[in-house]
Amino acid sequence: MTEIHIPLPRDAFPDRGERPIASGAGFTATAFRYPSGVEALRLTNARGAVTLLPFLGQMIWDAEFDGRRLTMGNAFDGPRAGGSILETYGAFAYHAGLLRNGTPGPQDDHPLHGEMPVAAMDSAHLIFGTDGQGPFVELGGHRDHVVGFGPNYRATPRVRLHAEDALIAVEMAVENRSAHPMELMYMLHANFDFVTGGRIVQAAPFTPERTEVRRAVPGHVTPTPEFLALLDDLAVNPARMERLTEPDLYAPEQVFYIRDPGTDAWGRTRMLMELPAGGAFSVAWRPEDLPFCVRWILNDGDAQVAAFALPSTCEPEGYTAEKAKGHVRLLGPGESARFPVTLGWLGPTEVAAARADIDTMRKG
Repeated sequence: MTEIHIPLPRDAFPDRGERPIASGAGFTATAFRYPSGVEALRLTNARGAVTLLPFLGQMIWDAEFDGRRLTMGNAFDGPRAGGSILETYGAFAYHAGLLRNGTPGPQDDHPLHGEMPVAAMDSAHLIFGTDGQGPFVELGGHRDHVVGFGPNYRATPRVRLHAEDALIAVEMAVENRSAHPMELMYMLHANFDFVTGGRIVQAAPFTPERTEVRRAVPGHVTPTPEFLALLDDLAVNPARMERLTEPDLYAPEQVFYIRDPGTDAWGRTRMLMELPAGGAFSVAWRPEDLPFCVRWILNDGDAQVAAFALPSTCEPEGYTAEKAKGHVRLLGPGESARFPVTLGWLGPTEVAAARADIDTMRKG
């Protein structure tokens, strides 16, 4: 099948109501705006739908498959453009980075998770086509980030959905267009719903060395003696969070680092969060591309999120701390990097095979 490219100018999104953009091969694409004015595109297939923000960082605002919403619980009634992700923290997944990332420390002046989450995109387009998995629809676009006497890069994200699948192929590609090396910090920040009783399945043991609790307390958390005692316990007993049976454990948040997960014959690792009612959330990637895995879980009155697998090029402690650890990657002049991740939903009949694959990947 020949690929069909459809440009998405901003005026394709109606001020009121919804506008069908295209349909066929098992898909529909519908344009609308949220009350805030933010443009949105809903891609629907046989299993469900994803809602994308083509001009606001090309984030995935919402996702629902087989009647199960994947997105974190949050206080936002819709996306809002702003200076940082904090002004619109309700997305299912967003691109964190790219020049800076993580929670800024005392010596940092960057916004939480950098400039890309709420970046204004320069273009957006749809592609209908067929690949080895069958028919697909894809949202793509680009942003040129240019600062006089500073960074100059092109970011090219994409989101691909297949006709019969509830998994989403997400990718960020970055090209350094400067004559100088570019510092790069990237994370795909996937914010799944917190589900009490959920079980996390990973290709690494729940030991202190391989599932390490973050002991550093970020500035937005006020530690109590009870919180610090909990960190002490999780440091020696991280298996306590394999199952989310203690929902009060995650207010304030808990962060873990998953070290050296096993991979399959293609160099990919995978993590699941199996739900008590059946089915599972899923994230898969290549550690060669994204060598760090962060886990962030929060369950309080304002947000309910189980970001059980955040593939990243660095840890989330802010630029200064990550630079000191040697975790800030450099892209040479003209060099590009790609970060593909597959995430989404597995129905009850699909979970057993995925769990078996993870069992074969697991390293002691």
